[in-house]
Amino acid sequence: MLLEDRVVIIGGAGPGLGRTLALRCAREGAHVVLAARTLATVEAIAADVRKLGRRALPVATDVIDRDQVRVLAERAFDEYGKIDALVNAAFPPTHRKNVLAMDDEYLDLWRHCIDVAAYGTLLMSRFVAPLMVSAGSGSIVNLTSMSSRIAYGGRSDYAAGKAAAHRLGWALADELGPSGVRVNAVAPGLIWSSVLEDWIATTARDEGISYESMLERHVQSMALRRIATEDEVASAVLFFASDMSSGITGATLDVNAGQLFQ
Repeated sequence: MLLEDRVVIIGGAGPGLGRTLALRCAREGAHVVLAARTLATVEAIAADVRKLGRRALPVATDVIDRDQVRVLAERAFDEYGKIDALVNAAFPPTHRKNVLAMDDEYLDLWRHCIDVAAYGTLLMSRFVAPLMVSAGSGSIVNLTSMSSRIAYGGRSDYAAGKAAAHRLGWALADELGPSGVRVNAVAPGLIWSSVLEDWIATTARDEGISYESMLERHVQSMALRRIATEDEVASAVLFFASDMSSGITGATLDVNAGQLFQ
């Protein structure tokens, strides 16, 4: 198993990709700490992890609340005595407005998106990394995005937040590398999910075309002619969290089915 008896914290452990990450880690032998704002969400995922014979600690955590993140790190260490990997997977909401249409309320939402993507990644790393440094090893995996390197109108909040997290990861890799802690990024493009299906349906309706036509437009932009899955994104995360990538830090692994080569 890739993560036999390792301890992995997953920040942003929601019901979609977060749950997939947790179950994949458990199947590879890891015990997990599940952090998300809603306790019921992480408790449900924890129950599924325990069915696989692995331990799980659910902790209600807002990744941009300094005190809550500090408590998360302390509880994780008290429970397991070590932290081997941290996965920063919190995905901020994007609200899709042109800069000319941003009112005061939206400007607050824009800043919140940046906070979740960038400041949340920093806070989680700030309070977990010292535990890894003390052990002389560890792996931090940041979920960034294809949008960190290519932006579209109406998504400046998401693109800016993920770009900040991307560059932050490079700085952390340089700062923590001498202590044996690796920092890498997985950058998904579109990820097949019910959320994506709803978004495709909405954008198709807005443009007055069929769902199938809109889906085909996206698929034709990808070299593999299909959309990557949550499981495929999780595989990339597992690679960086495991010893298979022991000589790699400051790297980015794209999982976008060939939609962007860069």
